[in-house]
Amino acid sequence: MKLDTIGKNIRKYRNQRKLRQDQLAEKTDLSTNYIGMVERGEKIPALETFLKIANALEVSADMLLADVLYTNYTVKDSLLADKLDKLSADDRNKIYDVIDTMIKHSSN
Repeated sequence: MKLDTIGKNIRKYRNQRKLRQDQLAEKTDLSTNYIGMVERGEKIPALETFLKIANALEVSADMLLADVLYTNYTVKDSLLADKLDKLSADDRNKIYDVIDTMIKHSSN
């Protein structure tokens, strides 16, 4: 199991929120060193700590666990659907055409 991806996802969402490690640490009552260790995959947070981090980043637990869960494609599909919903119908159709072409040329 790739548990280090939890830390990578935490870093990704922290950066998206334009937070520094010390700011996330302050929001969660954790040390900056601990946040760094989690992001590097050196520590796996306990459930209570994990929830504090998810709440501070304003993301769902499944977003942080997306690459760890066996059902992660459902999460990724949902994230993709959210991104596609923000596009115009014309742009969505162009993306669907690219996907269809890639599937047609894939080696099933």
